[in-house]
Amino acid sequence: MKYRKLGKNGPELSVIGFGSWAIGGGGWASAWGEQDDQLSLDSVRAALDAGITFYDTAAVYGLGHSEEIIGKALKGDRDKVVLATKCGLVWNDEKQVSKNGTFDSVIREAEASLRRLGTDYIDLYQMHWPDTDQNAPAEETMRAMDKLVQDGKVRYVGVSNYNIPLLEQSLTVRHVDSLQPPYSILRPAIEKELLPYCLEKGIGVVGYSSLTSGLLSGNYTYDTKFDEGDWRSRNAAHTGEGLRKNVDRVEKLKEIAARFNITMPQLAIAYVLAHPALTSAIVGVRKPSHITSVLPAIDVTLDEATLIEIRAIAAS
Repeated sequence: MKYRKLGKNGPELSVIGFGSWAIGGGGWASAWGEQDDQLSLDSVRAALDAGITFYDTAAVYGLGHSEEIIGKALKGDRDKVVLATKCGLVWNDEKQVSKNGTFDSVIREAEASLRRLGTDYIDLYQMHWPDTDQNAPAEETMRAMDKLVQDGKVRYVGVSNYNIPLLEQSLTVRHVDSLQPPYSILRPAIEKELLPYCLEKGIGVVGYSSLTSGLLSGNYTYDTKFDEGDWRSRNAAHTGEGLRKNVDRVEKLKEIAARFNITMPQLAIAYVLAHPALTSAIVGVRKPSHITSVLPAIDVTLDEATLIEIRAIAAS
């Protein structure tokens, strides 16, 4: 495994991160479907054995279940890993999820996450989405994050899905150690302004959806269908004409992967890690092979001509 420092002040992370969205299981609006908990535990063990030190989850994944599984899986290895989770998405008894970035909610959510994770500190605590429901400004959210750091319950502070204006508001309160945006061959928009901004400000970047929620696995066809309990069954990029266009793009990308003698997922991870702003590429995991199969990507170097070729295909 290889490791990179998270921004100017953060810890070292493995360049591949373990993504825990799907292991939250089914029964909530953004689920990937049912999941076997033992398979999840086995996947974490495979990642630990491979030297992966960065584990990313969120309170909302499975409405707390993902945190419980990650906490159980890492119990004997807590001091060897960088454990990240997220706040800002809360749910009621009817499993309805809403955004809340108010000071009191962030503090309350952190306490709940600590209990579920079975730990007394969170290495990297991240605001999951900007609060557009409660209208709490980014500064208020960041004050709560800073309080958690002062209290020793959080070590580093991050945000997810923020744009530059929101980052600038947050930076008036304290340094933001990391940004977690969606970033992949098929979602390159942040390359233009957001990634250069993070480099300039010393904000580490941990990209999620490196495989664009499976589209870059190379396994999809025009006829691919997702179960009703899988959020992708309602997503434009994974259905209908959107799926057809993405399958066509991936077929062209496979030709590049073949030239490098690597798999499509390995090409996808190598592309993300090629950007100098990136600290780690988060890979969503449901079974051990999802993590072990992409490990060779850390040794792949894509030259500038190949990066340009890849970008052209993505834009087609």
